[in-house]
Amino acid sequence: MTLEKLLSAVQPSAVNGPMDQSVSGLAYDSRRVEPGYLFFALPGVKVDGFEFIPQALQNGATVIIAEREWPDLPAGCCAVTVTDARLAMAKMSAVFYAQPSCGVPVIGVTGTNGKTTITYLLEAILKQGGYRPAVFGTIDYRYAEQRHSSSHTTPESLELIRMMREFRDLGADAFILEASSHALEQHRVDGIEFDAAVFTNLTAEHLDYHHNLENYFASKKRLFTELLGSGKALINADDSFGARLLQEDCSRFAYGRQADADLHPLDITVDRNGIHGVFAGRHGQVAVNSALIGDFNVSNLLAAVAAAQELGIPNPVIERGIEAMSQVPGRVEVVANDKGVLALVDYAHTGDALEQVLKTLQTLEHKRLITVVGCGGDRDPSKRPVMAQAAVGYSDVAIFTSDNPRTEDPLKILEQIKAGAVAAGSVELSRDEAMAGTRGFVMIPERRPAIEFACRLAAAGDLLLVAGKGHEDYQILGTTKIHFDDREELKRAFDVPEQPESGGA
Repeated sequence: MTLEKLLSAVQPSAVNGPMDQSVSGLAYDSRRVEPGYLFFALPGVKVDGFEFIPQALQNGATVIIAEREWPDLPAGCCAVTVTDARLAMAKMSAVFYAQPSCGVPVIGVTGTNGKTTITYLLEAILKQGGYRPAVFGTIDYRYAEQRHSSSHTTPESLELIRMMREFRDLGADAFILEASSHALEQHRVDGIEFDAAVFTNLTAEHLDYHHNLENYFASKKRLFTELLGSGKALINADDSFGARLLQEDCSRFAYGRQADADLHPLDITVDRNGIHGVFAGRHGQVAVNSALIGDFNVSNLLAAVAAAQELGIPNPVIERGIEAMSQVPGRVEVVANDKGVLALVDYAHTGDALEQVLKTLQTLEHKRLITVVGCGGDRDPSKRPVMAQAAVGYSDVAIFTSDNPRTEDPLKILEQIKAGAVAAGSVELSRDEAMAGTRGFVMIPERRPAIEFACRLAAAGDLLLVAGKGHEDYQILGTTKIHFDDREELKRAFDVPEQPESGGA
């Protein structure tokens, strides 16, 4: 493709060099540059792509896209200066890969909680409707038998659009994307034509990056105010930030618990067997028979049904899709055992998410509610006491342990968690006290022994929640990633309850 055609997607402030040359590929990692490539010198928090321009040129790049001019340009090469290199990469990638999002339904889902579950529901519904959807999200990037591991909820625009083209060429005729706040702020989805966008909710998360809730909301809001265009907006009216979005544009579709929402529950039962009942609204009634556990999943079901209805999918198809989807990996996922314990793994890693899942578990029939949870390192520390308060507030016994400590001292993270629990009026227990039935919290720094103890503690009729990591099959200790899967650990601990106390931090 010619450079001139690629540049038609942006408005460069300066062009130094020939524009009538062919571009054979795109890259923003200088190590992946090959002869004839265009290199995007992206600014970063830790490293600046501008510093890697010499390596990109040495590897054969003939075009450089950067936010400031490059002085030492080899003959025959072209340096293009743009205001925003990330935005340029998104728009130019869409042109290079022949606009793979055009002509097929594309649904974006954003918000703090619920994104992954909603994308799984929409995938099941679209499949029942005869579509062949591809999904990009926290768990993986997938289409049919194709799977790419997910390093970010939303990949960089270049990878995202390249994979969309790959999946489209393989037969995908619909796309469902989780749009993270980082992705929206960094223009990772700006090269995509959206037909529908879902807003789930907004609670404190990623404040180490966004600094405050208003900045966080502004990032999420971009999907609706700048990228959606004439597409359908599905907004959670029960959320305060969702209500703000609805006030700005009354033409948007509101889903929620109240009877005046465009889609709302008419009659719903939530128990250990799932969610059953009827949704009603602008597009008629939908019978809901879902294996998903938890009252918060009512909102996720409402969101998926609203998006599907607004895209014109018939209600009977929606009903079949809901019934066809049994579990979402790491989202209140049931881990079978023969001990009579309802054991669940969930990705809840914010105070609000943990509170929501524990609040709904409390409504289910149970003897005791036991929670294993930790907090990730190198992330917003303000949520640690909040998560601790939620854990001790709703659990009979909370077991505090490590999550992904990364480069932080796991014991210091646990001290911050403990402080939140004590401030909430809870007391630290010995393991014997917990086994004797005393209410409070136990500190077990290493995650494997924490899960093992929880399995010994749990008896028939109890609920056991292991929270924070969900679908993740790894733990990050320092800068090292080791294999660690809460679901595997639960299965192993239930089968062999007296394992030695060793393993992940």
